[in-house]
Amino acid sequence: MPTYVYETIPGAKKKARRFEVYQSIKDDPLSTDPETGDPVKRVISGGMEIPRGSSSSATDRPAAPSCVHSGGCGCR
Repeated sequence: MPTYVYETIPGAKKKARRFEVYQSIKDDPLSTDPETGDPVKRVISGGMEIPRGSSSSATDRPAAPSCVHSGGCGCR
């Protein structure tokens, strides 16, 4: 089950608070903080790399994909 990060939308004199929630991918996003009732937004956070095999050397990682864009996008 995925873990989602939410952040409260602070009102006057309140500080934003982040928290994590385990939710099914089929569940609707939360609209309020379950503890305080404050409005929340879901935050995009970094993912987790799943190790391939038991080694963590750079040679075990797949090579970066080459540019798939046409023209001079400058990503090379």
